[in-house]
Amino acid sequence: MLQTIIKITLSLIFLLCLLQMPYGYYQAVRFIGMLGFMLLAYLSNQQNNKIETIIYIALALLFQPFLKVALGRTVWNIVDVIVSAGLIISLFVKPKRT
Repeated sequence: MLQTIIKITLSLIFLLCLLQMPYGYYQAVRFIGMLGFMLLAYLSNQQNNKIETIIYIALALLFQPFLKVALGRTVWNIVDVIVSAGLIISLFVKPKRT
């Protein structure tokens, strides 16, 4: 249940990035995204789902706010949509245990 809430919340905040928001919002999204993906990685690791754990760690590193990855607004919008879609799809697909 906690994973579902985190995934839906992250999806919504990433999709809101497509709108014109104040710069502080994008900074907050990076921090919230990092924390959310770190928690998802921890929960996936507890369920012995190594592939999902690695994906969430990579996403936490991508969204971390300390060493910013400068991709430009257009590329970040594409990343936000892809990540949001992936999170929503993952709500309906059972992960394979590896």
